[in-house]
Amino acid sequence: MSNALTMNSPELIRDILTSAKTIAVVGLSDNAAKPSHSVSAYLQAHGYRILPVNPSAETVLGEKSYASLADLPEKPDVVDVFRLPKFVPEIVDEVIRLGIKNLWLQLGVVDAEAAARAEAAGVRVVMDRCMLIEHRRLGLGR
Repeated sequence: MSNALTMNSPELIRDILTSAKTIAVVGLSDNAAKPSHSVSAYLQAHGYRILPVNPSAETVLGEKSYASLADLPEKPDVVDVFRLPKFVPEIVDEVIRLGIKNLWLQLGVVDAEAAARAEAAGVRVVMDRCMLIEHRRLGLGR
């Protein structure tokens, strides 16, 4: 059933947000003024475990930060990307190599070719959407 859900479909967005427990946030900044920080803080406050992926931070939001997805101590349910689109192809390579099933590219993070490659490898993709906005829109923030 899950592979039948198409990119950015309302069903896929709802399924990821309601089934995910751990979210690896690539590009999570320790700067509270940055969107990656505020979105992750919101998700953390709503019960998700945040796994920061940022080689230049030691800890973010009280969690140890990791240099790469490969360094994580567990496989996350979803990878949320706050990096420039030029970094998406290498992130997709890592997601595929590690067998991670869900990839979420935040608002403005668009690479249709890399997203198609991820989907062809069996990864479910949401692109150019914000997890916080979608979570609130679906009324999951109660």
